[in-house]
Amino acid sequence: MLKTFYSLCVFLLMLTSSVLSEQTQMLASLGTGRLTSGQEPLRSVDKVLAQLNLRLRNYPQDYEAQLLRGLVYFKAGEIARALDELDSLLEKVPDFHLAQMIRGDILLSRVTPLRGIGNNQFLNQLKPEQRRQLESLRLEATVRLKGARSSIMAFDRAAQRLPKQILKLGESVEYAVLVEKSSHRFYLYQRQPDQPPKLVRSYYVSTGKKEGNKSVRGDLRTPEGVYFITTWIPQEKLPDKYGVGAFPLNYPNELDRRQGKTGYGIWLHGTESRYYSRPPLDSEGCMVLTNIDFNSLKKEMQPGATPVVIVENIDWLSKDEWWRERNRLLSDLERWRQDWESLDVDRYLSHYSDDFWSKGYNLKSWSQRKRRIAKNKSYQKIKLSDISLLAYPQTGSDKKEIVVARFQQDYQSSNYNNDVGKRLYLQRNNNNWKIIYEGY
Repeated sequence: MLKTFYSLCVFLLMLTSSVLSEQTQMLASLGTGRLTSGQEPLRSVDKVLAQLNLRLRNYPQDYEAQLLRGLVYFKAGEIARALDELDSLLEKVPDFHLAQMIRGDILLSRVTPLRGIGNNQFLNQLKPEQRRQLESLRLEATVRLKGARSSIMAFDRAAQRLPKQILKLGESVEYAVLVEKSSHRFYLYQRQPDQPPKLVRSYYVSTGKKEGNKSVRGDLRTPEGVYFITTWIPQEKLPDKYGVGAFPLNYPNELDRRQGKTGYGIWLHGTESRYYSRPPLDSEGCMVLTNIDFNSLKKEMQPGATPVVIVENIDWLSKDEWWRERNRLLSDLERWRQDWESLDVDRYLSHYSDDFWSKGYNLKSWSQRKRRIAKNKSYQKIKLSDISLLAYPQTGSDKKEIVVARFQQDYQSSNYNNDVGKRLYLQRNNNNWKIIYEGY
């Protein structure tokens, strides 16, 4: 059931207040609408506005933050200021249809009680197709308000919340993308040497028309997993529905194909020119940003390097938990390297899972090949560099934990040398990580 427009405003403030550790009594008072000088609710509104102002300082084209700022003013009873905010917003993005509708709601609130977003005597006369578009805008409003909470929590440094999905970015990977489907948020993280990645921006994003993880061609779902941008397609080479450009992803990847998944053409792209944004569930499986947001980040996207991790829900960790996960993986990866370098084939093979596969190999044939190769070596040296560690979402009935390790491998031996990029898929087995896939 749709929340009323008033309740949605309260919802945003209550959730934001919970992040800022406000007291239960203050949360209750937020619902009264009595926001006068000196009261706790007013201070809470000020904190929400401060968060939104910070977003706009960091990214002046964060028009979602400006829309939310207008809603906060409306909740605080400052209708004239709310309308000024929305008028300013619509001068910049006149095709922001949700902002147009909310502006109309605020105007109507002066003469009649609001029964819901876009729920009035005028819009109730719309034709069926127009009503479907109206429902999409109502859903977008709900999603953006929910996403505001997720975004504020993600940026809250005091809470020390870090995503398990991004445990390490190699030196050649400046940025990584994390998409949370449940909140329709797109997070851009930047690598920091010897530190956790830094969240630099958050966007609203539209995903597939059907909920759930993609499995077959044409199912209209957005896949969940660890992917990489493969190339860049400029606007002039695309139909208008893809907006100002597109970054294709490597779906289906090695694990997808192993699991029998089908389909293709999963892209990150912009929006059709006649719209500012698309409804939350509106693509054929792609991730769709507004053209303005897409243009703001395309210089950070590097084909062949930038990872895009897609999940239903982000696994947030404390800073201590995050470091433990990262260090354990790096430790197991280092033991694998050392045991491989030692020419002790049994120790080396102990790092591989029973259901391991590689191109043309299973564990048995891989073991036979490695034993044969080791017999002809008098020494070998292996150096790993540019290591990235990216965690898969736990999907399926078995809820297996899988991490993708991507790195540069410098191999030198008595009879063969090479320097190549490599990708491992590791699966948690009790307290250890076992390799289930290895490829170049």
